[in-house]
Amino acid sequence: MTATPSVSVRQDKIRAVFNEYLELYTSRDERLTNLFSENFSGYTFGGRVLITDRYEWIRITQQDFSEVPGHIRIELRDISVQDLSEHIAVVTAFFHMHLPVLDCIISRDIARQVLIFQLEADAWKIVHSSLSFPYHLAQDSNVYPLKNLQEHNQVLEELVEERTQRLNESEAFYKLLTEDTLDVIWRADSELRITYISPADERFRGFKANEVIGHHVLELFNEEGRAIVTEAWQRRLQAEKEGKDLGFVSFDVPHICKDGSVIWGEVFSKPVRDKHGNIIGFHGITREITKRKQMQDQIQQLAFYDTLTQLPNRRLLLDRLNQSLATSKRSGRHGALMFVDLDNFKPLNDTYGHFVGDLLLIEVAMRLKSCVREIDSVARFGGDEFVVMLGELDTDPAQSITEAAAIAEKIRTTLSNVYQLNVTRKGEAEHIIEHQCSASIGVCLFLDHEASPDDILKWADKAMYEAKTAGRNRIRFYETEKQV
Repeated sequence: MTATPSVSVRQDKIRAVFNEYLELYTSRDERLTNLFSENFSGYTFGGRVLITDRYEWIRITQQDFSEVPGHIRIELRDISVQDLSEHIAVVTAFFHMHLPVLDCIISRDIARQVLIFQLEADAWKIVHSSLSFPYHLAQDSNVYPLKNLQEHNQVLEELVEERTQRLNESEAFYKLLTEDTLDVIWRADSELRITYISPADERFRGFKANEVIGHHVLELFNEEGRAIVTEAWQRRLQAEKEGKDLGFVSFDVPHICKDGSVIWGEVFSKPVRDKHGNIIGFHGITREITKRKQMQDQIQQLAFYDTLTQLPNRRLLLDRLNQSLATSKRSGRHGALMFVDLDNFKPLNDTYGHFVGDLLLIEVAMRLKSCVREIDSVARFGGDEFVVMLGELDTDPAQSITEAAAIAEKIRTTLSNVYQLNVTRKGEAEHIIEHQCSASIGVCLFLDHEASPDDILKWADKAMYEAKTAGRNRIRFYETEKQV
């Protein structure tokens, strides 16, 4: 379904402000600061410090422009404009940033910019900014870690190499080098048992060295972490079989602390080899990145999930639909996509306001998830539109239609049950609002790459409109027009 004109116009205006932001930023024009709200907040480049003062952010912007005064180029890869309310919107952009610096490694990776816009009077202003790169090595006083970034990785490699050589000469000297390092320095034997760990691990996780040495490295991590490390280990073994030396590898992994809490660490690891090239152990450095990981998760949540229902949004659903098409090609099994549109949502909104309408949408999301399997996906497309994607149905189209029809009927029945919305507002007595709401459902079966994701969505949408035309609270299949 297409957006209403008011939403379309609003998003066009927000996109225009974002384009102006990019133009001013890339040309290093200080008029950019005019776009900041008086209530502005933002994270610095490294993602470590939250700035809540507009004038401090202006100072940082000016520092940014002074560090890289020349024109920069933004290669935009993807952008999303998401309405949070009539007056709040989020723009998420993915891009390559090309700075006027030779061999700038920042330009090789995808950056993510999240800007939250607020309508103030008649103008859209930026109230929050967060810029994320795969590298988070900026110091609090820096905007871009250009020199630091290149030097840091080189220093890490040289540091580990130097300390390994020193270790072969003198174990005591190796310990002397690592005792005061904030990062955790460690060594393991060929069976991945810890042979040395620096005192920083006690600050990092709370364990003393004698509680760690002799234990297998997998004991440092929770279940998720063990899976990550095991996968990295298997990649290493496969590379060795193929005669490849991976050198340093890095990965982010959750660690278990002595008090039972979990923190994230970025691990740099490299094998130790004998004179014949055989691996006799490993050594590396671990750095805590818990705050960075939390910020990345927050950005991902904004980029790929609906803020009200916490369901996947349109972008994530399309990604999953592409994956489902690829899976269908390999397995020969059909999939199905359903457009679910509430039949009488607007009267509830008009009578009780958006707050109560939001309560209904949250309840609808919960009911939809209860009707499908773990391998299926439920997404919110916007407004009172939801999409359900069923994967791994049958190889026979008739049987697949039967299976999809059964789930669609379960959804139709579940959504038509009476809603009891518990309304709790500040300054008002708690009360229950009952509402009867049905849904019209359009279903489109798909297999392999016979159709594009856009076509599948269009056909399911068309079937949903046929269900509404037939009297609402009905199910229609595209092409087969099977009525349930």
